[in-house]
Amino acid sequence: MTLTLTRPGSTLLRKFSGIGWLGYASAVVIILAAVVAVFGPLLAPYPANQSNLTNAFIGPGGGHLLGFDSQGRDLFSRVLVGARSSMLGALIVIALAMLAGTVLAIVASWRHGWVDNVISSGSDLVFAFPGLLLAVLVAAIAGPSQWSAAIALAVAYTPYVVRIVRAAALRERSLPYIEALEVQGCSAWTICVRHIAPNIAALLVAQSTILFGWAALDLAAISFLGLGVQPPQADWGVMASEGKTGVLQGYPAESLVSGTVLVLVVVAFNILGERLNDRYTKEPR
Repeated sequence: MTLTLTRPGSTLLRKFSGIGWLGYASAVVIILAAVVAVFGPLLAPYPANQSNLTNAFIGPGGGHLLGFDSQGRDLFSRVLVGARSSMLGALIVIALAMLAGTVLAIVASWRHGWVDNVISSGSDLVFAFPGLLLAVLVAAIAGPSQWSAAIALAVAYTPYVVRIVRAAALRERSLPYIEALEVQGCSAWTICVRHIAPNIAALLVAQSTILFGWAALDLAAISFLGLGVQPPQADWGVMASEGKTGVLQGYPAESLVSGTVLVLVVVAFNILGERLNDRYTKEPR
């Protein structure tokens, strides 16, 4: 009879217990942002790109909750619709960075030797290159777009994921149950996929949450520079950039609203991610 040995680990649901009221409040903000990102175009009371210059810079009123921007477009509708591109871009960055970083980290922790040295050295090399500068270079070569900016940031974020996940995977690799599984004849693939990866899943979720906020902020900065999402598409970074004209003329609503929403979402992701990370590190190994 074959005995399967695994390390008793906590489920992801247990990680969400004890994150405090601030953690739960952040989770609510994130859920609301996700709902708006999915259903924003349906919730928007007016077409996001419908322009009427006679309404430029008019304040709230007449069914327009936040007033109009410099092009006479409804600000509230653009904030709702812009959530999709802002959140989707960050999701692409995190999905690519976490997938590549986790695979490289687990391979490095399992194989050791020259494989680990090559992966670690390559990660350090890319880590030394600023993500925003990399995105600017990619945009200069491939042209401004959300996809090029997201891929460039994913490459820049991957070394950070490799560092964090490699340390956790090495710690997991050294536990007695891994040796027991090897004695039973389990393959490296089986051990890594069915045991190591699930047991560090809580760390992956925590780090993904933290990085999601930073990715959304970086993408907004890239769009602000004109290298990401392109006008007239509604996007929080684009809105902050287009609102510069209003700020100079004494109508800061467009930049203020989009910037406030972006900061609120980024802070929520960071708070929740830090709380989840604390739960992971404090749990007995």
